Amino acid sequence: MKKSLLTIALLSTISTTALANQAGDILVRGGLTMVTPDSGKSDILLGGSSDNGMSLSVGDNTQLGLNFVYFFDSNWAVELLAATPFTHDVTIHDPKGTLGVDGAKLAEVTHLPPTLSALYYFDTGTALKPYVGAGLNYTIFFNEEFESAPTELGLTNLELDGSFGYSVQVGADYQIDKNWSVNVSARYIDIATDVSFDVAGDSIGSASVDVDPMVYSVMLGYKF
Repeated sequence: MKKSLLTIALLSTISTTALANQAGDILVRGGLTMVTPDSGKSDILLGGSSDNGMSLSVGDNTQLGLNFVYFFDSNWAVELLAATPFTHDVTIHDPKGTLGVDGAKLAEVTHLPPTLSALYYFDTGTALKPYVGAGLNYTIFFNEEFESAPTELGLTNLELDGSFGYSVQVGADYQIDKNWSVNVSARYIDIATDVSFDVAGDSIGSASVDVDPMVYSVMLGYKF
């Protein structure tokens, strides 16, 4: 009986050790990532004034997410978040009827939000490995295009500036075996951009948009 208990204890120790993160490990994850921008609306300025009552909001989008993690030891790691480009619908709100486009899809905007984070993994002695992280983000906007209806109203030359900001996250890996794992995470990214556009050929349209999304991911990971 004692030998059986000792054998079980040894096997458990070996199993836990095999699943532990070690210095030099590289973890590659891939799966679904959803970006959910702040639900608030941003005022649109025409000629520097917001008296027109117009505002805009940014919709959600889900894409293939990728990230790469390098472990310095069992607790500390660095992570690079990447993804296929996210494309968001931008909706215009025009309650006063200034342009007569209330609730219309104003434009589509595509962006990439690469984020570099430091992660701290908590020691649990099990296959479940929770962590917290903090880092820096740079968001690149491109392919900014007005829909046909706003273009017919004289809106052209839509541009969004790039954004630097911070990121914080919580997550957990569940180790299936020594190589494969399942990951879930939630992170907040500070993204703010200045929007500019022309109205009837004049550069008088602008807005400051706090995108500030929550980013949720479910991924499958492989550790080398």
